[in-house]
Amino acid sequence: MKAGLISLGCAKNLVDSEMILGILRNANVKIVADPKLADVIIINTCGFIESAKQETRETIIEMHAFHKKLVVCGCYAQRYAEKLKQEMPFIDQIITLSEYPHFGAILNNLFTDCNIKCGELDFDNRMLATSPVSPYVKISDGCNNRCAYCAIPLIRGSFRSRQLPDIIRECIILASNGAKEINVISQDTTRYGTDLTKDGSSMLPELLNQISEIPGIQMVRVLYLYPDEITDQLLETFQKNPKIAKYFDIPIQHISATLLRQMNRRGDELLLIELLNKIKKMMPEAILRTTLIVGFPGETESDFNQLKTFISDYPFDRMGVFTYSQEEDTIAYSLPNQIDENIKIKRFEEIMKLQKIIASKRNKAQIGTIHHTIVENYDPQSKFYYGRSYAFAPDDVDGYIVFQSQKKLLSGDDIDVKITASFAYDLIGDAIDEK
Repeated sequence: MKAGLISLGCAKNLVDSEMILGILRNANVKIVADPKLADVIIINTCGFIESAKQETRETIIEMHAFHKKLVVCGCYAQRYAEKLKQEMPFIDQIITLSEYPHFGAILNNLFTDCNIKCGELDFDNRMLATSPVSPYVKISDGCNNRCAYCAIPLIRGSFRSRQLPDIIRECIILASNGAKEINVISQDTTRYGTDLTKDGSSMLPELLNQISEIPGIQMVRVLYLYPDEITDQLLETFQKNPKIAKYFDIPIQHISATLLRQMNRRGDELLLIELLNKIKKMMPEAILRTTLIVGFPGETESDFNQLKTFISDYPFDRMGVFTYSQEEDTIAYSLPNQIDENIKIKRFEEIMKLQKIIASKRNKAQIGTIHHTIVENYDPQSKFYYGRSYAFAPDDVDGYIVFQSQKKLLSGDDIDVKITASFAYDLIGDAIDEK
């Protein structure tokens, strides 16, 4: 039996895909990259915004053309299971998120080979699809924030933290398999443990400190910090623990008070200014990253200009920008004053043009500095290594440190790199080779 898997969407979905690969591997199912060689193709889907849903539908149709058994799971399957059954009856099996506790049993019923016995999804049993040096660790699922534009609570349900000992055990396993950097992810990492403690306090500082104590772990990175939940205790944990990356991924979405209220987002411009100033005062080397939405219903030219001014006055090192996607069953879906698609795209392009200037300026300021870099891969044609320091997260938002070394390096090695040039979102440098 041979199986192929396609993982769409975010890093949190990727972790689910890696658990699926894990149960296939343990059942002695051969994992293949070429769908023509597969007996079964599994598509782990995304249903977050319209562009992601379109990609999901196109991928399903593309894989159907290979005439293999087809399994569709993930967020799109959870949100649109009945629609899939009606519109794509050729799908052999749809597995919703609510059926994930029985994922292995469902696969066993689908497979014709009686010798294959899949177990159930387990965080301790992952077949990493990305670098084993820098894996993601999902510490919770679901979300309680109920932002007006977001379908995640409709798909993933309410916020649920994993038990701390279970997370630590998973990190120990990952470290024993070569992990040097742990990337902590969740829909809302700052809320971690609030559903486990009697007083509703966050357990994130404790979790980060415990992960950093695991032998072999050199760096712990936290992604998706909700701005008004970033406490002084959390900031002090970042400041005092040298293994926690001074990297703050804070999705602000917008700065207009009117739009933030309509988005059902807590906080305001003053809170954000105070937070950003506090971070930079405590940790001048801190990298700041954010996510913005342009074209939300009712966004005026004045609102948009306010956002551009804020980004210029309080620049972020990294930025992701989305055009608003009108999602059914969300509060924002039926709001008046929906923005024309062409205006959304124009505003997106304006913000990205501004951010490119900011990023270029900030990258040029890094010339002459030294970054302690973890090697990810090597390009034998260009003879350049690709790696990341604390300043670069392992996803599509950030770039890389691209460098040469006189000494042969392997994936997972760490070395100091002196930055000599910058290019777009990447830094270029030379390894400071040990004699």
